[in-house]
Amino acid sequence: MSRQNCWICKMCRDKSKRLPSNITLEEVLQWDQSFEKLMATKYGPVVYAAYLKMEHSDENIKFWMACETYKKIASRRSRISRAKKLYKIYIQPQSPREINIDSSTRETIIRNIQEPTQTCFEEAQRIVYTHMERDSYPRFLKSEMYQKLLKTIQPNNNS
Repeated sequence: MSRQNCWICKMCRDKSKRLPSNITLEEVLQWDQSFEKLMATKYGPVVYAAYLKMEHSDENIKFWMACETYKKIASRRSRISRAKKLYKIYIQPQSPREINIDSSTRETIIRNIQEPTQTCFEEAQRIVYTHMERDSYPRFLKSEMYQKLLKTIQPNNNS
């Protein structure tokens, strides 16, 4: 999702741009009720990821989303392959999108990816979720992006 192609980024830069018609004021207003509600809505994670990308800190949401996809993998072979890929991208020290987790969680993952289960990234995913909830989510709610989104969508809903 490059900044040039992101509909959210375009909307924030150009007031004449319209949001997708299926994003509702109700959904956007839910986002400031709790981080859990933001993440449970259709567009919340997408908008939040765009915000984090603009802040150059989108590795947490990408890891969280990748874990959600990983948990649905039924094939043992596919799970092993995906677990190794997740490790290389997000867990391995000095990896391209290394997430901030403690060493014991990292060591547990290293042991578990030899025979990965659907839950082998669960603790790291929980830690990352907590980081997002406590750190970047409050900034997101105060961000120009979220505030513009609210202002843009409110008139659309009055028809």
